[in-house]
Amino acid sequence: MTITANWSYPTSIKFGAGRIKELADHCKALGITKPLLVTDRGLAPMPITQNALDILESAGLGRALFADVDSNPTDVNLDAGVKAFKAGGHDGVIAFGGGSGLDLGKCVAFMAGQSRPVWDFEDVGDWWTRASVEGIAPIIAVPTTAGTGSEVGRASVITNSQTHTKKVIFHPKFLPAVTICDPELTVGMPKIITAGTGMDAFAHCLEAYSSPFYHPMSAGIALEGLRLVKEYLPRAYKDGTDIEARANMMSAAAMGAVAFQKGLGAIHSLSHPVGAIYNTHHGMTNAVVMPPVLRFNRSAIEGKIGLAAAYLGISGGFDGFYDYVLKLREELGVPDKLAALGVGTDRIDEMAAMAIVDPTAGGNPVELTLDAAKKLFRECI
Repeated sequence: MTITANWSYPTSIKFGAGRIKELADHCKALGITKPLLVTDRGLAPMPITQNALDILESAGLGRALFADVDSNPTDVNLDAGVKAFKAGGHDGVIAFGGGSGLDLGKCVAFMAGQSRPVWDFEDVGDWWTRASVEGIAPIIAVPTTAGTGSEVGRASVITNSQTHTKKVIFHPKFLPAVTICDPELTVGMPKIITAGTGMDAFAHCLEAYSSPFYHPMSAGIALEGLRLVKEYLPRAYKDGTDIEARANMMSAAAMGAVAFQKGLGAIHSLSHPVGAIYNTHHGMTNAVVMPPVLRFNRSAIEGKIGLAAAYLGISGGFDGFYDYVLKLREELGVPDKLAALGVGTDRIDEMAAMAIVDPTAGGNPVELTLDAAKKLFRECI
């Protein structure tokens, strides 16, 4: 089956193998004449990035690249990106890569038009209304992994370099005007990144589905996203050139990000401080902490997970689903404990205090207290 489509949910998505070649056309349609391509350091020299720059250059749109982006992007990266955007006289951003490049690129486009510090736009109440919308540059998103779903999101996660805390920065105009989902760009992902980003998509769908907030549309999207990950992540991990599997994982990633407007939970609440302090891969961290969080939430989600298990063709209700998660992690080479990612026990109190005030904590089905967070971290590490 050839998977090629144009979708308008939640933004304009150009989906299909080889569609990166349309990049310059979409820039021109948005009135972008001098785009800045933002990606991370590791991706900058890769052929897929250089090909994207070739496409822009051939169309007379220049060859501007900003790649001073950490795996967990910081306000320092953001300041440098905004400076590069302004110094180059750019009028649009191509956010290119995994979660780090996408999040930083979107935030550069946003902050290029602001006079207030980025922390004034944290996802708290109506803080987003403080923004000046006139100077926000148009964004084209090009994901090269299948996990974060930032290409269809209205927020970026930025780490405060002083406090080592992750903050969710939100504005409706963070949503890219056009997203190009080309599964061929994900073919070269190493197995460990395929596993980590795929489990990130799984975590998004699982937590959105489990969240107690009422949003049946998101719950439905999350459930189908879980099915796509179950069916296609092992295939993509086993054979990185399996375009059908890669395409369906790109869909699952976008679906997870659409679904989690319903809420996230303690998987992310625990993962965020770990990533901010130890600079671990976000998706892999989610995968490690997932089983203890499932056990913690069991009393509130057992029936709901039983329904999901039935839909996914997993027998045994909650226990069957839990065993499936353990087997999937083993198949993908996910470590059992955070210690394998370099996380120590000396900062548990600090991480627990960060976890309970993380924006995702409020969506957990069971209240995440300080004592509970400490206990979970001890189990995870």
